[in-house]
Amino acid sequence: MSKPAICQDGEGERLWFAGGGLMTIKASSDDTGGSFSLLEDEVVRGKTTPLHVHPDSDEAIYVLEGEILVHVDGQEHTVGERGLAVAPRGVPHAFLVTSETARLLVVLVPGDAEAFFRSVSEPSTSAADAGRPPDIDRLLAAAQRSPSIEVLGPPPFARDAEPAA
Repeated sequence: MSKPAICQDGEGERLWFAGGGLMTIKASSDDTGGSFSLLEDEVVRGKTTPLHVHPDSDEAIYVLEGEILVHVDGQEHTVGERGLAVAPRGVPHAFLVTSETARLLVVLVPGDAEAFFRSVSEPSTSAADAGRPPDIDRLLAAAQRSPSIEVLGPPPFARDAEPAA
């Protein structure tokens, strides 16, 4: 059952994510009765995800600050501040942070995909964790055990992709 959730700026459960970045859970799957999860992600230039799909969930990424390059269903798109990228369930996607830093709002529908993110995260009390190097081996091992994500391959971006100025 859903319950009211109020979360101000700077509030929420802060976690270092093994895929890179500092994640703050603003509304958990428990808060929303499993309907969705809402995460704020603070990331740095070069943070990327492997090409992957979520078989049973949709993922929306709203860029609060910065810029990302999104690869979705075989095409690349630059998404800047106040831009949105949606990867429906089953559609291959990945992203790369091209600005110095970025803040992203991520919505997972339904919320059970949150379990994967929690399984490869640790509590964080430092903003410096946003730039902490990822632990890709840990991420890939957890993905193999999770029904909510399937890694299809390495990041699909050219190694010499031009970062944003």
